[in-house]
Amino acid sequence: MTCGAKNCKTPAKKTATAKKKTPTTPSTEFVLTAPAAKEVYLVGDFNDWNGEGFQMRRFKDGVFKKSVKLKAGQYHYRFVVDGDWWTDPANPNRQANAFGSENSVITIS
Repeated sequence: MTCGAKNCKTPAKKTATAKKKTPTTPSTEFVLTAPAAKEVYLVGDFNDWNGEGFQMRRFKDGVFKKSVKLKAGQYHYRFVVDGDWWTDPANPNRQANAFGSENSVITIS
């Protein structure tokens, strides 16, 4: 900027407006080791027991993973492995369900 000594004005600094931070819901990663499985879906009360959109990603070592954003609370879930319903073998927290089997239970705080 060029200006005469008496007429020189420095442009006012713009102050950043602080944006309100929206609390983010952390992701919870569900993991199942099932090397012989072709496809695995995560189902639970958080998705009305519907696996659509909840197919788990298969890794080369036979591990399936799916991250889901869940708010604080307690959730019941199972895995559908090639059409068969499994409880989570890595989660000892379980509760009987109306079908004579058990659901895995996870608590998010």
